[in-house]
Parts: sequence; structure tokens; C-alpha cells
Amino acid sequence: MNRFCFTFILVVLSPWGFAASADADVRIVTTTTDLGWIARTIGGERVHVDTLCQGNQDPHYLQARPSYMVTLSRADLLIAVGIELEVGWLPALIQGARNPDINPGHSGYLEVATAIRAIDVPSGRVDRSRGDIHPFGNPHFWLDPLNVKLVAALVSQRLSELDASGTTVFRANLASLNARIDRAMERWQAAMAPYRGTSITSYHATFNYFHHRFGLVSIGYLENRPGIPPAPAHLADLIRRMRERRVPVIFHESFHDPATSNLVARRTGARLLVLPVSVGGAQSASTYEQLIDTIVGQFVRAMQASAAHP
Repeated sequence: MNRFCFTFILVVLSPWGFAASADADVRIVTTTTDLGWIARTIGGERVHVDTLCQGNQDPHYLQARPSYMVTLSRADLLIAVGIELEVGWLPALIQGARNPDINPGHSGYLEVATAIRAIDVPSGRVDRSRGDIHPFGNPHFWLDPLNVKLVAALVSQRLSELDASGTTVFRANLASLNARIDRAMERWQAAMAPYRGTSITSYHATFNYFHHRFGLVSIGYLENRPGIPPAPAHLADLIRRMRERRVPVIFHESFHDPATSNLVARRTGARLLVLPVSVGGAQSASTYEQLIDTIVGQFVRAMQASAAHP
């Protein structure tokens, strides 16, 4: 009875780190909760999923803890975003795990960025003088719902390679996930359609895939160099341009300090949207559909308020 109670507590209290029975065929570790949601949705009861970076954390700067190495040492499959999102912490964890199956190039390692076409690929010389720039493009591609379908297909394929007897289950679950995204896209597109072409700004380039999918036009970022606090001269110029374009909203990640974005909002009249970036990043975002619902809902409400009180 005591052992049963302990297991029950683990399941209830660890929604992002425990996803299947102890008899699961494939033990998966994902770097983000979004990938965890995809892996659980595709794998069902045939997988056990642990997630390293939680939804309210910045995936660029996760602290590498020994407990993560222990988790990785037991994994059959490590699923990472890629495009150097996790470059600051994941290689050290892989090395410390001493699990050769999850090393890059092996069947137990999967970078899902290979499934999508990256945007914001920088041109010219790329070095640290330009800030925390990603040389292979923007890694926040899961905020475009159609990219989630591409990633899910890649995960389904790799799971079928690792657990061939579950192929029928994985394919059925992939079809169900695709149908869920397609149904949700209908309401997201309908809600966002009136605002195509709207000029917006952001603290960081996190939401660019979302903007691209729904036709929003970024006029710039509060960070003039990624990962570096904005310079006063840059902010003054951005405030001037926001006033000229009458930019109605600022997109801001919930894990970043909102002080600078609040300042710019006050000086421009733009409404500040403090938004979750990943599944579990807010109480309203426990699934992927809810994550996008939250972002779309906050944006639409801000636009309606802006129209009512310009």
C-alpha cells in the first residue's frame, strides 16, 4: 500500500516528468515541455517521458544539474530542439550521463529541428559581438502549429525504429495529433485573420514563428542584441518608431524581467502581453492547444481593447 501511494504521488505531482507506466517500452528524455507533450501524445502508454527544462524556464540558460545526468543515463531516447537552443547546457549533461546511446549521431539522439525550415538565419559574420545569436536560425519553431505536426511525424518515425511493435500505435496517435492541430488551426486562423499585417514589437525574437504564421509584422525588438540588456539609445529609437507606427502590442516572454517592456509600454501606449512560451508556462497552458489558445487569446483581447480605447 505504501509503495502504491508513493507511485501515485509521483504521477500527480510530476505532470511533465512522468508520463507512462513502469512497463513502458521506451524511456524518453526531452529538453522542453513542448517536446515532452509531443512525445507523450505520440508514444502513449508505450513511453515514459521526463523533461529537463520546465515550461516557465528559459531553455537557453538551464542550469546543468547532476540529477539531470542521472535521468539521461537511463534514457533510450533524448529528444532535443536543436539549432543550438540547448548548446549552453545539453552537451555537458550528455557527457556526464555516460550513456553512449544518446550521443549525437546515435539512434537514441533526435534533434527535431531537422524537420523544419528555420527562419531568421543571420547573414554575414556571426560572433559574440552580435549577442547570443543563433547561427543556424531561430530555434523557437514550435510556436508555429504547423511545425509541431512536422516534429511529431519525426518523433513517430524514430519511436517506430526503436519500438517496431508499437508502430501501429505511434502512427494512429500521430494521425490523432494532426487532426487536433488542424481543428485548432481553424479557430486560430479565424481569430487572427482580422489582424494580418498588424505592426508589433517584442522583447526577444521568441515569437517570430507565431508572427510569421499569422501575418504579424515585427518592427523590431527591445533587445538590440539577443541576450544583452538594451541600450538607452536603441530604446529611444524603438519608442519613436513605435509611436510613428502606432504599434498596439509588445510580446514579452513570461520568464524575462518585464521592467523594460513595461517602460516602453508606458511611453508608447502599447499593451504589454506577458506570454508563456512553452507548454506548462502558465496555468492556462497545460497542452499545446492551450498554449496557442493563451497567446492568441491575449493578443486578440489586447487588439480589441486597443480599438475600443485608441
